[in-house]
Amino acid sequence: MSGTHFLKTIFNEQNFKKEDLEIILSQYQRIEFAKNDFLIKEGAIANFYYFIESGFARSYIIDLEGNDISTKFFSSTDIVIDWHSYFLKTKCRENIQAVSSCVAWKITFENFMKLFSIEAFREVGRTRLVNNYFELKNHSISIIADPAKDRYLNLLQDKPDIVQNVPLKQIATYLGITDTSLSRIRKEIADNR
Repeated sequence: MSGTHFLKTIFNEQNFKKEDLEIILSQYQRIEFAKNDFLIKEGAIANFYYFIESGFARSYIIDLEGNDISTKFFSSTDIVIDWHSYFLKTKCRENIQAVSSCVAWKITFENFMKLFSIEAFREVGRTRLVNNYFELKNHSISIIADPAKDRYLNLLQDKPDIVQNVPLKQIATYLGITDTSLSRIRKEIADNR
């Protein structure tokens, strides 16, 4: 898929004037990440946000006991951003790392702000921010209120590509369970099919 074609799936041509779309597309740069490369590092200030064209990434933190805990996964068409750091220029509290090789499209904060005069661009950004908030809120509530098996089944339904392409240990920490518990849940589901 060419870059222009991919970005047009993000910025639907029907919602933009042709000249606005050309300006928007010209502000993004293609970048490739190898497996385990960092898109954003804890302690740094996020100067870019990315759209993932292909591949997988995850955000994670190291908890007080030194455990690596996944907080979110990213795949094709997802926006990879530390909202707080990108907009308020604060240090990132998470790492965002490629789980596989990735192709992404990045934009600087300065170029992003230039595009804010385009109403349709603002609307796409607002919609993505709201959707990210709801996804985060739903995950937070699910960790507290839903059984582990339901959390796994929801992830399997909502993001099957993540379940198929991300190490189980990372998925387990995202679900708030041990990898042993996740293996047991997966076996139980397989046995019931």
